[in-house]
Amino acid sequence: MAVEERSFPTAAEAADALAAAVAADIDRALAQRERPGLVVSGGRSPIAFFERLREAAIDWSRVVVTLADERWVPPTHPDSNARLVAAHLLQGAAAAARFVPLWNGAPTPAAAIAERTAALAELPRPFDALVLGMGEDGHTASLFPGAAGLAAALDPHGKAQLVAIDPQAAPHPRLSLTLAALLDSRHIHLPLGGAAKHAVYRRAKADCDPLRLPVAAVLCQSRTPVTVYLGP
Repeated sequence: MAVEERSFPTAAEAADALAAAVAADIDRALAQRERPGLVVSGGRSPIAFFERLREAAIDWSRVVVTLADERWVPPTHPDSNARLVAAHLLQGAAAAARFVPLWNGAPTPAAAIAERTAALAELPRPFDALVLGMGEDGHTASLFPGAAGLAAALDPHGKAQLVAIDPQAAPHPRLSLTLAALLDSRHIHLPLGGAAKHAVYRRAKADCDPLRLPVAAVLCQSRTPVTVYLGP
């Protein structure tokens, strides 16, 4: 299954297109199931997208939202992905959505896996839309190159939904969806801004070595359609 690439001259146009596409995914799902599932990512780059998506004219009260990964910090911490989602997506009409966090107060991500796996059962499968990000090291969600347990987390046929990751070159232990869970989606969206990320994306797509660039596991598979949004 080929990756669809879309290029945009401005970051605003890329965010507009991503929000429109995700809203369309959710709208289609609302006609097919009672409670669609949306999975989003954190970091700095999704803010404009979140602020556009929350204006979508959909029945947010039926939508269940979760994260592709979470830094193991409480939602009051500046680095919390849940905090970012609450501040920029779950506002206005979108505040009616049901949010299922990954952080649950357990002392470590590993200690939370069983309880949070059960909590994620609230989202119907496959997920109706998944929005990922990518770092310049090729990580996506919190599947970082060189992390202990990465090979098992990248098994597309693995049974585990969640994995505890302690990145070598990034702050905070993490809880992340595994590749198998990420691919259990109807549509994956991957926004990428800047020449450095564009270069990593093209290298990952060409080399298809997920242990070196984990995003390759998403780009070089034929199970789930992927749309890449290339912004400046």
